[in-house]
Amino acid sequence: MKKVITYGTFDLFHEGHYNILKRAKELGDYLIVGVTSDNYDKSRGKLNVKQSLVERIENVKKSGFADEIIVEEYLGQKIEDIKKYNVDVFVIGSDWYGKFDYLNEFCEVIYLERTKGISSTKLRNSERGILNIGCVGAGRIAKRMIAESKFVSGINFDYVYGRNEEKIKKFAEDNYLSGYTTSYDELLNKVDAVYIATPHPTHYEYVKKAILSKKHVLCEKPMTLSASQTKELFELAKANDVVLYEAIKTSYSPAFKRLIPFAKSGVIGNIKDVDATFTKLLSDYSLREFDPNQGGGSVNELITYPLIAIFKLLGTKYENIDFFTCIGKTNVDEYSKVVLKYKDSVATASVGIGVKKDGNLTISGTKGYIFVPAPWWKTEFFEVNFEDQSLNEKYYYKFNGDGLRYELTDFYMSIVNKKDNIVVDEEESIAIARVIEQFNQYLNEKINNKL
Repeated sequence: MKKVITYGTFDLFHEGHYNILKRAKELGDYLIVGVTSDNYDKSRGKLNVKQSLVERIENVKKSGFADEIIVEEYLGQKIEDIKKYNVDVFVIGSDWYGKFDYLNEFCEVIYLERTKGISSTKLRNSERGILNIGCVGAGRIAKRMIAESKFVSGINFDYVYGRNEEKIKKFAEDNYLSGYTTSYDELLNKVDAVYIATPHPTHYEYVKKAILSKKHVLCEKPMTLSASQTKELFELAKANDVVLYEAIKTSYSPAFKRLIPFAKSGVIGNIKDVDATFTKLLSDYSLREFDPNQGGGSVNELITYPLIAIFKLLGTKYENIDFFTCIGKTNVDEYSKVVLKYKDSVATASVGIGVKKDGNLTISGTKGYIFVPAPWWKTEFFEVNFEDQSLNEKYYYKFNGDGLRYELTDFYMSIVNKKDNIVVDEEESIAIARVIEQFNQYLNEKINNKL
């Protein structure tokens, strides 16, 4: 007897699940299906699992393909199960290609190509609430977002849009998407929502058209480079009853969500200073980050992260702002420092793509300070320090993967619950765009005077 085994969460059971079980069954005489437990899903960063383990097992039973169903409860169990049940073939979807090659030592490993062309209409109209998202852009961040979406139930990235057909065709194939298109209108007709990951200056038009087409939008930061444009988009979203999110991943992460109310609770007294840094060294001048026509520069690229921390801690009503910058050979800022002065406090944001600096976040108060070590924008812990060092404490929180799964989960839940974004609110997004706009005006004046 030839035994086959496969694993999955099988939450919100749909055609793709059905087809992979059917094809797995056809590879042998006896199919064992491992359904992940709730605790194991949480430990591996699987978010927003909507159905209980009992319901998910029932989903698999109803398919009629499983001869035996087991529960996967811990990392490493696959090897033990293969040995225990004398398994001949391990089967998994091809979007996990290569990840389970280590099992070749114990049995044959087969990656089944993900079912393409799953009916969007069936998914959209089902009671399961699966959200079909179209990807606008096919760059580095878009690839990471699609990989992270595997850990969020209810999310289905289906199509990609871009202007370079050869590039988006390869992107669709590499990421197992159903299709690709060079027509934005065609994409909007096929999906419920869009994720926009194109160069910054293009965001406004893409977001606006999606909203007017009644599509929900998750847009990479910064949403726009203009306060008035950002304000307009939020007003349009409300008028068209759609959800609009700015994808500032730090804001949605577990540690950051707990850090902000903790710092504002008074535990370190009145907050008087916030100092946030985010730098990364880039050397390839052909990259978008060095192109002024694509919104390049350290402020346009990175300032959103320090500013979201500052605005959440001190508010958006700063009284004065100063800029200090180093301009590179392509006329973009390769390092900048932004100082925001409030009535009773001050904040500093340092960003760079050509200068390296400790990427820490320090929140200083009248009783103590909170230190969040680099990389603070995806931290797993922060520490609270006092004059009496015996009172110092560290707080730890899990941060899974690249962190994009957290913003995807919030985006999905906002749509399902018909609620506005409460993590990054409209006022904060507009304030971020205002600072960027002010900086770009300052930079242009500095360049023109230099010339």
